Amino acid sequence: MKIQVRWIFFFSLFAISARSLHALGFELSEHSVSPSGQFVIYGADAADRGAISGLAEHTKTNLLSLLKRRDNWKIPVVINLQPRAVNLPEIPSTQLRFSQTETGVKLQLDLSASANITPVAIEHELARVIIVEMIYRNQPGIAPGDVYVDPPTWLVDGLLASAPDQNHSSFTVALSAPISAGRLSEFLNLRPEMLDPSSRQLYRARSFTFVQMLIDSADGRTRLGRYIDKLAFSSNDAVADLRAAFPGIRDFEGSWKSKMADLKAATETDLLTFSQTDESLNELLQVQFPSRDGREAPVLLDGFSRTKPNLAQRRALQEFSRKLLLLASRANPVLRPVIQDYQQIADQLVLNRNHGVEKRLAELKSLHGRLSARMSDIDDYLNWFEAAKLETPSGMFDDHLEAAGVVESRKPRRRDALSVYLDAMEMEF
Repeated sequence: MKIQVRWIFFFSLFAISARSLHALGFELSEHSVSPSGQFVIYGADAADRGAISGLAEHTKTNLLSLLKRRDNWKIPVVINLQPRAVNLPEIPSTQLRFSQTETGVKLQLDLSASANITPVAIEHELARVIIVEMIYRNQPGIAPGDVYVDPPTWLVDGLLASAPDQNHSSFTVALSAPISAGRLSEFLNLRPEMLDPSSRQLYRARSFTFVQMLIDSADGRTRLGRYIDKLAFSSNDAVADLRAAFPGIRDFEGSWKSKMADLKAATETDLLTFSQTDESLNELLQVQFPSRDGREAPVLLDGFSRTKPNLAQRRALQEFSRKLLLLASRANPVLRPVIQDYQQIADQLVLNRNHGVEKRLAELKSLHGRLSARMSDIDDYLNWFEAAKLETPSGMFDDHLEAAGVVESRKPRRRDALSVYLDAMEMEF
């Protein structure tokens, strides 16, 4: 994605006057500087600025660790925390600005506080501006009006997902969805901002596997760092640029899809049984969400089919969606689509979209009930077949039969010569 330089008349951070800062809406007493000195945060209160500072430094530390680099930043980043303009809803919650100062390029990230911006989105924007600084820190002679390159979203998402403190089980769930990955060129040129929450999660999972494939290649971390350094000179052919940066990978598309298959297979050996999954899902579906005013009785999930959730309820729905995502990562394959559908409904409600939710919930409840009844019938049949029809017991019920003292009598006796002799000696003595 290309970003046009926007002229904003800022002077150097260290040479700017107090009068100019005030004219731009900043107060000298209302800013914080991160420990590394790269991030200067304006607006909000000290606690919020400290939280953003900590998240920015943590995000940068993870990126540097993945790329095996030292913190040699050169371009400072101004982070402007500002309230959401109610009368201007079309203004995006985040905006990255480039400008030219007396000392070179300056980066400014505007973050507007709103119910629609999530910690994941903030972390993404921080990683994005950190990577932009890596791209342009060693690019001299940048002139006003030049076109700047924004790092591809798959790269930002993939690096964030590869951090050591990330829970990768949610990516496994997303990759288990019966949706074709399509061609690699289509994935690299996709615009994820147009996707719904579930599709966005699938995009993150695919980005994670693609970046992992690059890192796992020969000298992958070093080559990935060089690829970032040269993004300012990238072409419109993303696949060709990657082939030039990673000559050791012969088949990018095949290697990527193989990586996704390996990630799914690695966790399918520790799945819950149907009954365990069913029990966990039933517990989750009984969760009670806070009432609108905090004084009325809590509401269940189907209560949002008639009223739209407020801020507190949306946060509870986000937590509910996260728990469903984690359950789906270990769910029995029979119930996994049901859990994913419930999660999609929760994501839809978070966005204040409750049209058709009542009908979908009723259909899911009916499907869930039919699946549970059918699996119960199957269990009953297998139990009956085990007890009445098998000539050789399977051993599945030995624990129960042992308590009744009948296990030994049911075990078939061996008929080889040695066994017959030992049986005879046992009967004799």
